[in-house]
Amino acid sequence: MVHIDSLLHAGYHNPVQRPWQVERTLTKGSLMYPIFITDEPDSLIPIPSMPNQNRIGVNRLEEVIAPLVQKGLRAVMLFGVPNDSVKDPLATAADDPAGPVILAIKLLKAKFPALLVSCDVCLCEYTSHGHCGHLNEDNTINNEASVRRLAEVAVNYAKAGADNVAPSDMMDGRMRAIKQGLLDAGLSHRVSLMAYSAKYASALYGPFRDAACSGAKFGDRAAYQLPPGSRGLGRRAIERDMREGADIIMVKPAMFYLDIIRDAKELAPDHPIAAYQVSGEYAMIHHAASAGVFNLKTAVLESMASLQRAGCSLILTYFTPELLEWLD
Repeated sequence: MVHIDSLLHAGYHNPVQRPWQVERTLTKGSLMYPIFITDEPDSLIPIPSMPNQNRIGVNRLEEVIAPLVQKGLRAVMLFGVPNDSVKDPLATAADDPAGPVILAIKLLKAKFPALLVSCDVCLCEYTSHGHCGHLNEDNTINNEASVRRLAEVAVNYAKAGADNVAPSDMMDGRMRAIKQGLLDAGLSHRVSLMAYSAKYASALYGPFRDAACSGAKFGDRAAYQLPPGSRGLGRRAIERDMREGADIIMVKPAMFYLDIIRDAKELAPDHPIAAYQVSGEYAMIHHAASAGVFNLKTAVLESMASLQRAGCSLILTYFTPELLEWLD
């Protein structure tokens, strides 16, 4: 015999009822599209490990973004992909006024003033050694110098017109330094700070490093990115970044770290929680769908539901162009 208190089907048997059971509904405003800006201004370069994604030259940016804005794109995240010739140990090209990121910020804000332009703030794309900060003579991270440089870059992106800056380097103390830099520049009232608070040293970044040409030339990033099994460190990093002034808390990667997203929501209930569905997650879903394992649309929408169910209000995903169409 089935007990009355065990009966659930009646609450969702009708299609009209099913959305009532969903905590959050995915909207176009929930999405941020990460894009790679090359310093080859007229180029549109396919990224082999990331289907349908390209490195985009500044002169091609409007043609790529305009149709997406028409479909409802609300926010982008910019990653610069400079030529190897400008890379040096101190990442001096990171905030070059003639570099790809600052040129892209200015173009996007001029052409699409309502589009929120966010900038990833890291040094790995611009350092000759490929690490996310300045190095000591023994190749360990010089945290103080790294944070100072990251704050300079973030403020210069903000001065160029960025609406949001997002440090992804995982250096200790960088949130406070950037927040203070924005305050000193008179920009703290209009530029938000999104912390890659719980960024794990993951195997899922492989395609991104190919896309951004940012792989470390020696060693790895495990000394400053979080160990994959470390839930406690993730919680501590989230609490630290909240104290230091983060406006938005991010977890990266996404689908392997749903418990950390839930922790972030519980630790920071009054902050927006973001998740970055990274390049490896994107590639996995694409390749599995291509192999006939499942339907692409169904799997992507389920992945979005899982992130929202865990507590996200903002999702960075390379599936944004498809989602803008599917959500119609």
